[in-house]
Amino acid sequence: MEADPYELFQRGRELLANRHAHQAATVLERAQALIPDRGSVCEALGRAYYASGRFAAAREQFAKAVDLDPANDYGHFGLALCLLKTGERKLALGHLRLALAMRPASDAYRRALDRAARRDGRPGQAGPGESGSDRDGPGAAGDGPVPRG
Repeated sequence: MEADPYELFQRGRELLANRHAHQAATVLERAQALIPDRGSVCEALGRAYYASGRFAAAREQFAKAVDLDPANDYGHFGLALCLLKTGERKLALGHLRLALAMRPASDAYRRALDRAARRDGRPGQAGPGESGSDRDGPGAAGDGPVPRG
């Protein structure tokens, strides 16, 4: 009996919500094998990889999510955080600015942009609210580990 990709996706989201990132990645990889060009699956898998510390794999998934849907603000946000992990701040700043422009009310995006801008040696450009950790990153409680789509 073949697995239902939607059920796998929902199970992966549930595992992420319960902070079981490694298990979520395994389930979401199965979903992606069945529906490889689904942005919501790429984003969820990116979150699972990020929360598991697999930043290169997360970057790949967030980049694919953004390629599939350039208006995916969370995809840009996740991609930017992965780029920051690998020291690609200039590129990360661009994705953070895009994410914030698409969703200006997001405190998580604003804090991430502010931190990244300061690390880049520039004065804060995103307003108040610095956080010294990745608590607002993919898989974090700030925006939640559960994908929107």
